[in-house]
Amino acid sequence: MSDQRQQLRDLVDAKSLKRGDFTLASGAKSTFYFNMKETLFDPDGANLIADLILDEIADDGAEFVGGLEMGAVPIAACVAMRSAQIGRPIRGFYIRKQAKDHGVGKRIDVDLTPGANVVVVEDVTTSGGSVLQAIEVIRAEGCVVAKCITILDRDGGATELLADAGVELVPLLRSADFDLT
Repeated sequence: MSDQRQQLRDLVDAKSLKRGDFTLASGAKSTFYFNMKETLFDPDGANLIADLILDEIADDGAEFVGGLEMGAVPIAACVAMRSAQIGRPIRGFYIRKQAKDHGVGKRIDVDLTPGANVVVVEDVTTSGGSVLQAIEVIRAEGCVVAKCITILDRDGGATELLADAGVELVPLLRSADFDLT
């Protein structure tokens, strides 16, 4: 594990890992939960996550980075801002769960360029169902999605589900990186 990933692991362990009885977005029950917002809204966490994601997509020609609200919102914002700081600007966006009933009425407020290379981001991935929804919305806009980066993969089947959709799942961390006993 690289120094940056180890730093992120330690920060997630200290700030985001919660123990108890939880129901996950997938509907599964769990004795642990990762509230990644605690790490994402920490200045060190935001920088680490943005830098690690930018390293992962350095050779991909990504033009946009984003995903479903709420998990992707802080990630996309951090990556977009950091990308400008390092001279490799990538635009951020997010997908609403439902289209707005006012304004332009779109699910994606940023105009994605048809044919653009888009990287989907997510805070925590389990089954991959949420990511797959985002990919379908993005592809309906005529964009290309070949990679999804998640801060943490709970190893609940997302890798296989996304592979079947032609998308590589790249986790910065896995649940196996933590003592969950």
